[in-house]
Amino acid sequence: MTAASSPASSEAEPDTAGDAGSRPLVAVLDYGSGNVHSAVKALAAAGADARLTSDRGLVAEADGLLVPGVGAFRAVMHALRSSRADELIERRLAGGRPVLGICVGMQVLFGLGVERGVDTEGMGQWPGVVTELDAPVLPHMGWNTVHAGDGSRLFRGIEDERFYFVHSYAVQQWQLEVQPPFPQPVLTWCDYGGPFLAAVENGPLAATQFHPEKSGAAGIRLLSNWIASLGAATL
Repeated sequence: MTAASSPASSEAEPDTAGDAGSRPLVAVLDYGSGNVHSAVKALAAAGADARLTSDRGLVAEADGLLVPGVGAFRAVMHALRSSRADELIERRLAGGRPVLGICVGMQVLFGLGVERGVDTEGMGQWPGVVTELDAPVLPHMGWNTVHAGDGSRLFRGIEDERFYFVHSYAVQQWQLEVQPPFPQPVLTWCDYGGPFLAAVENGPLAATQFHPEKSGAAGIRLLSNWIASLGAATL
């Protein structure tokens, strides 16, 4: 399956009117990951009181935390560790508090990133290796469909929509084995030169390889689904 042009249904954005004080507070982690203002705007459009911040107290106490990621795995991990932002993510997850990773912000949640022959240790929230896609044209840039996992909350009502990808690396094999009574993670796959993980939902931790904030109405709906689940995630 190849990237495709944007569907017409993804052009419009929903009404964002409402009292910000009644909206869930979502902190967008500011650790120097480039331009993330579009993520803040998309979260606001989806119904959150979204704030770009590096304030450790706000990051810890917010209803949800969004971890963006732009650029190389190694650079993002260095920025997270230099600012000790990785500790904040780990503390939230230890307390069962929701976190959403986007693009490289998803990749660094795994155990290892391999870019141009260089291995970089990730956060290790999930076992797995981020490797280069086996496709004739890289990066994978543009709109593509996904295969949402059964019971997905993120993709509820948008299972057949397209989402916007910009990446050359991804997790191509899921390695975590979950034993009862713990629920199985919900895995969503995409195909570009072969299957890769487009999204994971695992208790309070969720992530997307694509950019919801660049995916028009479908991306706003996905963020709205995540915002609606804040407080409901469990380990």
